[in-house]
Amino acid sequence: MRHVVRQELVARQLDEQIAGRFPVGQRLRVLDVGMGQGTQALRLARAGHTVTGLESDAALLTTARTALADEPAGIRERVRLIEADGLETGVHFLPGSFDVVLCHGVLMYADERDALLAGLARMLAPGGLLSLLVRNGDTLALRPGLAGDWAGALDSFDTDTYVNRLGLRVRADRLGALTATLAGIAAPLHAWYGVRVFTDGAAGDAEPPAGEELERLLALEDRAGRTEPYRRVAALLHLCGVRG
Repeated sequence: MRHVVRQELVARQLDEQIAGRFPVGQRLRVLDVGMGQGTQALRLARAGHTVTGLESDAALLTTARTALADEPAGIRERVRLIEADGLETGVHFLPGSFDVVLCHGVLMYADERDALLAGLARMLAPGGLLSLLVRNGDTLALRPGLAGDWAGALDSFDTDTYVNRLGLRVRADRLGALTATLAGIAAPLHAWYGVRVFTDGAAGDAEPPAGEELERLLALEDRAGRTEPYRRVAALLHLCGVRG
């Protein structure tokens, strides 16, 4: 359930931002940094865009390549997959090479966050869109608190790190700090959304509902992710900057 909600909401929000910035029917050059299994990369390729996916995890890259192999030839030829780290964009591409750059679920693992973001911004053509999905550092106490872990919730007020569901200690990011960073790299914040307001506490193996019930759930999460004060307490933040 958590994966379905995340991917569907981000897809809707990203499509909204693309539609608001680019002419209908324009085939965009998309870079997906840390693309994971390639969910968003393949979706955008199916929509007609040319997509380059970067992934440093060999196992995830294999999964993405397997999924790509099942696509029709016309989609396969629009996708290029590279085993590389997000800090290596300058090695592989010239500045301004892309209209859209995605960096979803990556910043929490990055030791050099600002350097990574500056490199991604350089990849954008003027007016290009930078899409970031990060863990919301302003709400770290919510997950342990709602689970009844009072000590863990109290500790979360004084840190920007947390242990994720993979058992890794990673970093969360705060809206204010990222807003300032985006302004400093000439890709100021244009819009932002909350992701997973109500479903973040679901078990990792919880299945999403089916049919109309799933549509109601997605409608609820979509509405909350756009509405104050709900979006501020979402587990994830989806930030969209625009290259000046």
